[in-house]
Amino acid sequence: MADEKSVQQKNTGKPSFGTRFVNFFKNLPANIARPFRDMFYELKKVTWPSKKDLINYTLLVLAFIVFMGVVIGLLDLGASELVKALINL
Repeated sequence: MADEKSVQQKNTGKPSFGTRFVNFFKNLPANIARPFRDMFYELKKVTWPSKKDLINYTLLVLAFIVFMGVVIGLLDLGASELVKALINL
């Protein structure tokens, strides 16, 4: 019966702990480098904006930030005035 178990374990094809441990450290540099290599190849496929487009997008974002700053500032001012009015009742 013990022989059947050892035969079944050998037939599963799963490597032993020692083999997996050694393979982990043997493949570690490649496993670390793979995401960076993949990122490099993906970045080569990117269509980068032109200088004119980049300036336009930047100005658009800055204008939106200023607009939202004014809106949030007005809401904050209104809320603080409302709180002052409620406190003075």
